[in-house]
Amino acid sequence: MSAVTTKTIPAADAGMRLDRWFKRELPELSFGQLSKLLRTGQIRISGKRAKGNTRLEAGDQVRIPPLNLGPAAKSTKPPKPLKSLNKKDIQEIRGMVIYQDKEIIVLNKPAGLAVQGGTGTNKHIDGMLGALGDGKGAERPKLVHRLDKDTSGLLVVARTAPAARILTRAFREKQCRKIYWALVRGVPKILEGKIEAPLEKVSADGAKEKMQITGDGKKSLTYYKVLDQAAPEASWLALVPETGRTHQLRAHLAHIGHPVIGDGKYGGAQAHLSGLSSRLHLHAAALSLPRPKGGVGRFTAPLPVHMAESFETLGFDPDGIGDRFAGFEI
Repeated sequence: MSAVTTKTIPAADAGMRLDRWFKRELPELSFGQLSKLLRTGQIRISGKRAKGNTRLEAGDQVRIPPLNLGPAAKSTKPPKPLKSLNKKDIQEIRGMVIYQDKEIIVLNKPAGLAVQGGTGTNKHIDGMLGALGDGKGAERPKLVHRLDKDTSGLLVVARTAPAARILTRAFREKQCRKIYWALVRGVPKILEGKIEAPLEKVSADGAKEKMQITGDGKKSLTYYKVLDQAAPEASWLALVPETGRTHQLRAHLAHIGHPVIGDGKYGGAQAHLSGLSSRLHLHAAALSLPRPKGGVGRFTAPLPVHMAESFETLGFDPDGIGDRFAGFEI
């Protein structure tokens, strides 16, 4: 790299540490070299100095200075993700597949399974993707977007590098339409509208990082619609995030006084309802996206068991709205 370059962080890499991102993108760059570049301010995120443990956000602009890494260092062997997978892991990831063709694989991710690794996270979707290869030397599938660990539902991976580039750009440029379903406490007074509140990642002393509404936060916009209600205790919402901030839907719903059921992080005690599971009730239910070779793909994912049980308890019928895309139009 003989000139300054700028990389835009896709949604799939949101939440990743900067040093881990560099290790994946530029494995030939040593830890010492990276540390020096960070220390001298040559690497910046959206114009600001950064540290190795800085967490990336979708849309961040990473400035990479000219690097003289040498041609020999660039020959790195591809990872062998199947080496650490046992039969149970392989069966599990293959059991998530709800659609596949030569370009993409669509998964229905269970709640509680992380998409990418991090501190203390050894099992994750990214580390299991090798089990979805064809066993004939084809490329390892690649993530093109992500879901929070406790959110279930649709997750798309690309089977080829060209497909990954097309889909990553499609998510970044908002050509993909994502619809989430959530069970929330109470019923919003306005049954269809939008939540526009800037979000910033903050952390208190000794506490885990959390998104908060602040004047200095990044623009964040969520559209919502009440699909059914069990007033005054709970309601079923369809959600469309116009922006893709970390924990955006959870933080926005808590902000308007209707936290996602099971979301103690943002809703506290109010987020729990007697008789329903304490797990997070947030599900990526429907997704449309441009296919790499033309046309539009439309996919839906059934509810996880804990949400299906809560729907039944509250008298909500997930099949009663027909086309899941028709349940929310903007």
